[in-house]
Amino acid sequence: GVDTASLFLEGNKPVVFVVDKKGVVDAQSSLADGVDLDSPLVLLVDRNTASAAEVMTAALKENKRATVAGEQTFGKGIVQTIRQLEEGQNGGVAVTIARYETPEHHDINKQGISVDVKANVDCGKEDAMACLPKEAFRKL
Repeated sequence: GVDTASLFLEGNKPVVFVVDKKGVVDAQSSLADGVDLDSPLVLLVDRNTASAAEVMTAALKENKRATVAGEQTFGKGIVQTIRQLEEGQNGGVAVTIARYETPEHHDINKQGISVDVKANVDCGKEDAMACLPKEAFRKL
C-alpha cells in the first residue's frame, strides 16, 4: 500500500502510521515525488477492500489526491503475526502487534474507509468504468 500510494503523491506526504500497543508510532511517508502527480484518480472500492489496499486508499484520499467511489471498505486496520502453537504441531495463533492509522490519524479497524461517491460495485471487473457515476470524476 505504501509503495503504490507513493507513486501518486508528492514527496514527504504521510501515507500511514503504524502504532504498536505501547503507542510507539512508525510514520511512513512518500520518499520522493511519485511518477504521476497530475492525472485525475478515482479508486473503486467495496466491502472486501482491506488491509494494504485500505492503506493506499486512505493515503490518496486524505492527501487529496484521489476520489474514492463504491462502498465502505472492510476495515482491516491491524497488523498481525502468526505464532506457531508448538514445535512439530500444525496450527498457529494470529497475534495483533499494531494498528494502522491514516494520514489524518483515523483508526480504520472495524470501521473501514468511507467513500466520496457511492457507486454500484456489481459491474464486471473488465469494465469498472461502467460502475462509476460522472460525479466521481470531479476535480479535487
